[in-house]
Amino acid sequence: MQTSFIPRIVIAPDSFKGTLSAAQAAHAMATGLSRIWPEADLHLHPMADGGEGTLEAVAAAMPAQWQHVVMPDLEGRPKPARWLRLPDGSAVIESAELVGITLVGSSLVADRSTLGLGQLLLAVLDAGCARVLLGLGGTGTNDGGVGLLAALGARFLDGRGLLLQPTLAGLADLAVVDLSGLDSRLAQTRLVALADVASPLCGVTGATAVFGPQKGVRSEEVERFDRRLQRLGELGDALRCQDLRDQPGSGAAGGLGWALRLLGATVEPGAEAIADLQKLDASLAGADWLLTGEGRSDAQTPLGKVPWRVAGRAARLGVPVSLLSGDIDSAALPALQQRFDHCLALVGGAVDSETAQRDAASLLTDAAEAMARQYGEQIAKH
Repeated sequence: MQTSFIPRIVIAPDSFKGTLSAAQAAHAMATGLSRIWPEADLHLHPMADGGEGTLEAVAAAMPAQWQHVVMPDLEGRPKPARWLRLPDGSAVIESAELVGITLVGSSLVADRSTLGLGQLLLAVLDAGCARVLLGLGGTGTNDGGVGLLAALGARFLDGRGLLLQPTLAGLADLAVVDLSGLDSRLAQTRLVALADVASPLCGVTGATAVFGPQKGVRSEEVERFDRRLQRLGELGDALRCQDLRDQPGSGAAGGLGWALRLLGATVEPGAEAIADLQKLDASLAGADWLLTGEGRSDAQTPLGKVPWRVAGRAARLGVPVSLLSGDIDSAALPALQQRFDHCLALVGGAVDSETAQRDAASLLTDAAEAMARQYGEQIAKH
């Protein structure tokens, strides 16, 4: 290796779920690289896809102001929540702050609501933000976004004109969707939903069938709950004279993607939007290497997970990419190697999963150092 070589390296990992935040993972990798290249030009871009960790990923990359509120969570309990005001006056909301699956207690999925998330959006409107980015990953709700819509002034009625509870359970008697009372400020607000899934609202690849079981939907409930969202989608789409329910991403976050589209939002891949916010391409321009990773890389990674998306950006700029993850499914290696020049996992040899989780930061640092030693000459020739 040429010791005089001073590389420009971009470090852009996702979080290592349940172990390290994206920022912690990026710093651990940077520490390892600095052992080989103490003077390296390191550009840290801790990433996210709209799920848990989105706020931290954005805040780590730019001067944003934290805002603090208390809103109802998915089970109606008061919960402190945060959002970010960006330098340009835009706002970033993370749905998992209030309706995250980690907040689920003893409630049934049919009784959970996104009402508090809608109230948070109202608070952002009160703050005068004209552009709002809403991360949709990691939620424990499946209400089609009716709670959020109700908080913003929508009404859901039965056949007798009686007001229904804005929950999946309440949708059992849905006959009318009334959007006439929506907050008028929404018409002047640009909403951008950040999602990492392409599911429609309903059907065999929809919100309930694919993601409902991990939120507590029992197998015998899937078809019944899916029909409720189908009815909701039909009524809402008729008011907008558009087919919103079948568009990719409408099933994100239990149907929040569809509800936000009903409000005029666009749905974008979360990792791409965050990469743009962080000006990732500017860091990649002229870079010698991109190092990315996640908790586990498998067959889902090429479907659009964070490492795959940032690697795609690097490829367009001719930058070599290495994948350093907690674990890598060997069956997925052929697909991963189509985009990553090198792949390395913490788990393997003498390191089991439990050890990798317990000592993730130090292992990640050591692995980044080893990767730099192994591929340093190739990187220097780039």
